[in-house]
Amino acid sequence: MILGMSVATFTLLHVIISLVGIVTGLVAAAGLLKGQKLCNWTAIFLITTVLTSVTGFMFPGTGLDPARVVGIISLVVLAIALLAFYAYQLAGAWRWIYVTTALFALYLNCFVAVVQSFQKIPALHALAPQGNEPPFVAAQVTLLLAFIIVGVVILRVRLVAGAPPKAT
Repeated sequence: MILGMSVATFTLLHVIISLVGIVTGLVAAAGLLKGQKLCNWTAIFLITTVLTSVTGFMFPGTGLDPARVVGIISLVVLAIALLAFYAYQLAGAWRWIYVTTALFALYLNCFVAVVQSFQKIPALHALAPQGNEPPFVAAQVTLLLAFIIVGVVILRVRLVAGAPPKAT
């Protein structure tokens, strides 16, 4: 039992929170590509992504495993993103700091989703049962390159060259 729920129910809740974080993060990133802050989408993204990491620590386990390391990194990065967005309101250098940290937090959530997909979805697991085969590596490299490209476009085209994103 975790928080009064069976492990299966808690896992489902954790997955739903994670997926909401990914979807809202993608919407928020698309808004940044268009020069918009999308404050409500961003708030949901940040909250659910924090909750994803926090709930991840509640699963049974001991020691500092890779999942917990990713959770710690995510929470540190999210703390900086929250400061940049809410405390410093994307002023000056805080714009690029926010974009970098928010996209990195979203990337980590997507990275874990890919890992979990290859572990849990039979068709994907058959392609990469050890999690280090070419299909898995290709998926992760593609994901990383996509985030780098989006980050560069947002930073160069929307934030560095233009005005701060408009609140919507």
